[in-house]
Amino acid sequence: MKSDDWARLIALSVLWGGSFFFVEIALTGLPPFSVVWGRVALGALALAVMLRGRLPRGWAVWRALAVMGFLNNVVPFCLFAFAQGEISGALAAILNATTPLWGVVVAHLAGAEPLTARRLGGVAAGIAGVAVMAGGGAGALPAMIACLAAALSYAFAGLWGRRFREMGVPPLQAAVGQVTAATVILLPVWLAVDAPWRLAMPPAQVWAAVAGIGVLSTALAYALYFRLLVTAGAVNLMLVTFLIPVSAAALGALVLGTRLGPQHFAGFALIALGLWAVAKRPA
Repeated sequence: MKSDDWARLIALSVLWGGSFFFVEIALTGLPPFSVVWGRVALGALALAVMLRGRLPRGWAVWRALAVMGFLNNVVPFCLFAFAQGEISGALAAILNATTPLWGVVVAHLAGAEPLTARRLGGVAAGIAGVAVMAGGGAGALPAMIACLAAALSYAFAGLWGRRFREMGVPPLQAAVGQVTAATVILLPVWLAVDAPWRLAMPPAQVWAAVAGIGVLSTALAYALYFRLLVTAGAVNLMLVTFLIPVSAAALGALVLGTRLGPQHFAGFALIALGLWAVAKRPA
């Protein structure tokens, strides 16, 4: 990759790693559904402004976008938000790094890609890494399982999202469409569960965190992601998976004072080994 691509890759890792940091702050003043709805609503608005209102067209496209929004935004965003009530954003980011491993399994089960011995070994290494981290605290196990379920949902979304190229939907239009669909899907849930009119007014840092996760970690991150997809390619872009936990851990340590234990670093090393085995090009 060129130096510009490396700069964009690092910036993307900070934006996506920052999403776990922003959620951790937002949860101090808002319940999970409010945090997630604010994220997708602001993200959709910012992306629509970037595209000057050029939204996707056609009911078939929007039906597909609704499924994509559910798999790629509603399910994982909610699961991570609820999980971060029990575990740190840095640990959630590490578990999020298993997404490409789940992607290999999902693609194989769908008949889209073969599961080679090397890739199977990579998946096994990733599972071992999760087991190492889980052994450090059984009380956090439900939250860790929620993070893994979120990563699995991302993997299904990756498989579903392949259809948009055939449908002629430009990547950024697919992004704004799925986030808009997620906003509509979550609206009645947010109103029914959180009853936002009854919530106390959150402090300024909570509003800032919601704005950050919506505008920076969602809208701007999507724009940067699709730019990198063109200039660096999908394989090189997978490197961001290694960098997101580093960014999340650094932000958490510098601002929130969070720390990871030795078992978390050991587990991430195994996950990184698994990602390397999955992403490595055949000789």
